[in-house]
Amino acid sequence: MDIDDYIVATDASLVNLASRGDQQAFEYLFTRYRDALRHLFEQRLSDKEMASDLLQETFLKVYLHLGNYSQEYTFGQWIYTIARNTLVDHLRKRTDDVSIDNHLHTSLATTPTPEESVIINQSRLHFDDALEELPEEYRKVIEMRFLEEYSYEEIAERLNKPLNTVKTQIRRARAMVCKLITEKE
Repeated sequence: MDIDDYIVATDASLVNLASRGDQQAFEYLFTRYRDALRHLFEQRLSDKEMASDLLQETFLKVYLHLGNYSQEYTFGQWIYTIARNTLVDHLRKRTDDVSIDNHLHTSLATTPTPEESVIINQSRLHFDDALEELPEEYRKVIEMRFLEEYSYEEIAERLNKPLNTVKTQIRRARAMVCKLITEKE
C-alpha cells in the first residue's frame, strides 16, 4: 500500500491489515489515537510521565489482543475501553487510599473487556519471543508488571530497588519489546 492509502484507510481496514502483520497499518492506528488517549490519561492523572507509561501499556495491550477485536464496536470504542480499563487498573493498584471516583469521571465497564479474552493469538507469540530476548533485569520487571500485575511499588519492594529505577527499567523494557516485535515482522 502507498502512504496515501494508509492515511485515508478506515480503522477497520487498518485493523485488518495490522492483525495480518502490517506494521505500518498499526503505526497509523497508533498515530490516530495517541493524542486523544494521552489527553485522557493526562487529564485524569495530572502526571505526564505516568500518562506516557499508561499510553504505552495501552498500545501494548492493543497490539497483543488485536486479533480479538470484534467489529461489533468501533475501533475507537474498543481502544478507549482498553485505555480506560488500564487507567482503572493503575488507580486501583495505587498504594494511597484516594478513591478512584475522585480520579475517574466515567462509569466502570460492566461487561468483560476485550483484553480479558481467553484466545491467545499470534501477537502473543511475538511478545513472548521478544520477552525472551530481553536482558534478565528487564524481562523480570516486564513479567512482574504485565504478566503478574504487580504495581510499581510492589516491584520496587520485591526487587529491593528504588521506585524511580523500577519505573525507568519498565519504560526501557517496554520500548525494547516494541522494537523487537516490530523488527520481527
